[in-house]
Amino acid sequence: MLITKQEFEKIVEQAVAGLPEKFKSKLNNVAIFAEDEPTGEQLNKIKLRRGDLLFGLFEGYAQAKKLNFGPVLPDRITIFRKAIISQSANAAELKQKIISTVRHEIAHHLGSDEPGAARASR
Repeated sequence: MLITKQEFEKIVEQAVAGLPEKFKSKLNNVAIFAEDEPTGEQLNKIKLRRGDLLFGLFEGYAQAKKLNFGPVLPDRITIFRKAIISQSANAAELKQKIISTVRHEIAHHLGSDEPGAARASR
């Protein structure tokens, strides 16, 4: 399945725009990126190896756990194009996997642990 990086990024943007307002309004100081694959540093942080599948990654501090220390760098959510494409049979499945991944990583940003984030991505 082929999809350009620009088309992929557009679906990621649509996934964020399509969030219910109660979640969109809580997004604070977070940047969302689409990349082909994780960097070596990202893989090391979560103890994965090159070639392991990773659809998305939240890096930062969950909103529920943040203390106000003044200006800080934004949290980062990265959605990985190649992994999602490799596990998608068609355009509809690809779009659904992107949406689910965006929701999952945003759930982490808002404070959900892994089981909670999995529920939120459905």
